[in-house]
Amino acid sequence: MNKYMLYGPMALFGFASVVLYYYFMGHTAEGAFTDNLVPELIGFCLEGFFWIGLLSYFQQTREHQRRKELWLSLRGSMRSFLSYLDIAFLHSHAEPISSIELEQNPKIIQRLLNKLDKEDLDLDSMVLLKKTSINSILLIRDLVPVAAQLSAAHMRWWIAITDEMRKIKDSTTRESLEKHTVRLLKNLQEFDLLEY
Repeated sequence: MNKYMLYGPMALFGFASVVLYYYFMGHTAEGAFTDNLVPELIGFCLEGFFWIGLLSYFQQTREHQRRKELWLSLRGSMRSFLSYLDIAFLHSHAEPISSIELEQNPKIIQRLLNKLDKEDLDLDSMVLLKKTSINSILLIRDLVPVAAQLSAAHMRWWIAITDEMRKIKDSTTRESLEKHTVRLLKNLQEFDLLEY
């Protein structure tokens, strides 16, 4: 809907300036109207066309930046959980994934899912994931309105992520914790596919 509200006036001003130019300037009739008013009308239409385009571009840029910031705040809230999960699979002499990568790179989720598929979590890692879930669940739940500002689909996936985080917090067996961790990552993957 916003696109049509932007392109409609631009098309109107552009079309009006073309019509005025070809209709009145193409005729050889002289007079005060043709000599003075028509060039002013054409100039007005061209100015309207460019100003609407320029202001709309700045507005879209600001809106895109705002949505990106909202998305980053949501993804940033998952950083500690993803970091502990990454550390759980680190082998000797391996470097952990950087915080920026964890927050901004959606491909990390697939890597973690692949590792979960091939390896089991040790007891210490499971305890850390459970503690992180306990500490993070309130923040994750409080961010549902932020996800809703992006879209209804973002909100639905964020609620699903919140639900899986709660289930990890309440897990009492390895199977339950690993199952809900996989589901959380898959929900986060779906959330990332929506972008911003």
